[in-house]
Amino acid sequence: MLKPASRVRPDAYEAVFGALAHRARRRVLLAVYFNGGAMTAGEIAAIFAHAWQTTTRHLQVLEAAGLLRHERQGRMRIYRIERKRLALVTEWLAHFQRPTRHRTRGEQDAKNNDTKGHQGDARKARSA
Repeated sequence: MLKPASRVRPDAYEAVFGALAHRARRRVLLAVYFNGGAMTAGEIAAIFAHAWQTTTRHLQVLEAAGLLRHERQGRMRIYRIERKRLALVTEWLAHFQRPTRHRTRGEQDAKNNDTKGHQGDARKARSA
């Protein structure tokens, strides 16, 4: 179930799904996950054929979305998956795994009446 708006910022969903929209960032998350949940920036960069700056940008986007965090050990940056933030995705997708609630006849009639009222208002506005 989605958390109340007071507990999760609405832009958190946008940041997470925006970060996951790019194929390379999904590959980074998968690589880190299959490597035990942690990888160095160099190990992540070795996966890709593109420039180091591109990899850095992907890591920054994932970190800004809260999907990864890093810690420094000497000269190395070790990136780790943030499972709590990934839980937002799981919770949101869980809505589609539950059966939908069908409207009762009374609810459907009320909706139809509301729609008819708005359509009448629109017709009145056009004829004026």
